[in-house]
Amino acid sequence: MKRMARFLCASLALALAVPAGAQTYPSQPIRMIAPFPPGGSVDITARLIAEPLAGQLGTRIIIDNRSGASGNIGMEAAARAKPDGYTVVLNTIPLVTNQSLFDKLTWDPIRDFAPIGMVATSPHVLVIASKVPASKVEDLVRLARANPGKLSYASAGVGTTFHFCGEMFKDSTNTFILHVPYRGGGPALLDTLAGQVDLSFSDTVGGAAARQGGNVARAGGDRRKAIRAAARCADPAGSRREGLSVHAVARAARPSGHAA
Repeated sequence: MKRMARFLCASLALALAVPAGAQTYPSQPIRMIAPFPPGGSVDITARLIAEPLAGQLGTRIIIDNRSGASGNIGMEAAARAKPDGYTVVLNTIPLVTNQSLFDKLTWDPIRDFAPIGMVATSPHVLVIASKVPASKVEDLVRLARANPGKLSYASAGVGTTFHFCGEMFKDSTNTFILHVPYRGGGPALLDTLAGQVDLSFSDTVGGAAARQGGNVARAGGDRRKAIRAAARCADPAGSRREGLSVHAVARAARPSGHAA
C-alpha cells in the first residue's frame, strides 16, 4: 500500500503541476469521487489509498460517493468539476466501456479527463445464494440449463465487470440467467447473500466475506477449464485474466470554460 501511495503521489505531482510562481499545490483538500456506492471495490479501494496518499501530499482527501447509472453520475460530476487539480475520480472498466453502451453521455474519457494511473486489480468469484441448491459450479450449470430464465444474477450495473463476467459465463455454459443490474457491487452482493437474487460475480473484496459464509462456488472435475474460460474478462491492455477488475484514477481536465 505504501508503494501504491508513493506511485500515486508522484503521478499527482506530475499531472497536477501548477505554473511557476503559483501557489504551492495542494493548498486545500482533494475530493476523490467514487462513482459507486459504499461497500463495493471502488469505494473500498478509494478509502484504502486515501489515507496514505493524503499523508504523502500533506492534505486531506475526501471520498465522495456519487453512484448510479453504471458510474455515469459520478463521472459526470467529475467531468463538470473545476479542472484545478482538486477533483480526482477512481473508476473501473466503465471508464472506457460506457461510451459504447450509452447513447447520450455528458462526459468523454479523453476530452474530460487526464489519466493518473492504475492503482489496483481484483479477480472475481462466483457467489451463489444459500437458497440455490448448488454447491459447485457444475451443479449451478445443470440447474440453469434445466430452468432457463428462472435464475437471476446481480451485477454492479450495465457494462461493469460483474455484468461482463455474467454474460460470458452464460455464453460459455450455454445457459440463460436473468441479469439484474444494481447501483454498485456492494448492494448487488448484499442482495445475493440475502437471497433476493440467485448469484453474482463479485470481486474478491466482497467475495472474501461471502466465502466465510460458504456462498462461493467451487469449480472441479472436467468443467474447470470451461468455468475459467467463462469467468474471464479483458483488461484495457488487451490481455486476458480471470475475472479482472481494473481500478484507475484520473483527474478532471475539461477546459475551464466548460466547468460547472
